[in-house]
Amino acid sequence: MNNLNLIKRENKTSHWAKKERRAGKVPGVLYGKGVSNLLFEIGELELCREISSTGEHGIINYNIEGEEHKALLREVQRDPVTHKIIHVDLEEIAGNNTIQSEVPIQFVGEEWISKRGAILQKEQELVKVSCKPDELPKSIKFDVSKGGLGSVFRYSDLEVGEEISILDDIKGVIASISNEKRLTSALGEEEKEDN
Repeated sequence: MNNLNLIKRENKTSHWAKKERRAGKVPGVLYGKGVSNLLFEIGELELCREISSTGEHGIINYNIEGEEHKALLREVQRDPVTHKIIHVDLEEIAGNNTIQSEVPIQFVGEEWISKRGAILQKEQELVKVSCKPDELPKSIKFDVSKGGLGSVFRYSDLEVGEEISILDDIKGVIASISNEKRLTSALGEEEKEDN
């Protein structure tokens, strides 16, 4: 994991951010217990490389004015059309204190379900967890291929290590398997009734 170089900035004009983005920089804000909302800019390519390695909710190492620190990626804002990163929020991590973050759920085995004429309906794609910074996973894999038609998957079905606590309601539904053919035929019947 490389250290990202953050450059302090002052928000001088309303057009400043657009100008920086055109120059290949991404504006951001850093906050935390020991930091009062610090505005910064960072190289877009450098940031994209780090996000592809740690994930959009991971932990990054950064340098600012010659000092090394760690921060949690709190929010990555993207342009709705181009999907380029337009802003990033970082929360400084002090020591090895427990942190809370959202981690993506990586559903495994979807192709197995669709081959059998069913569909996986995803209700949630993120799970809120609490753990030490070094134990934060990039994603949590969840195998849905063991389920059958009508199966309902909950947060309690996710397998995580003892060092990670799930903060979401463990009875909450994350996905279910339904019959795609039955859904489409039911929709077709509704359309006939409307005509």
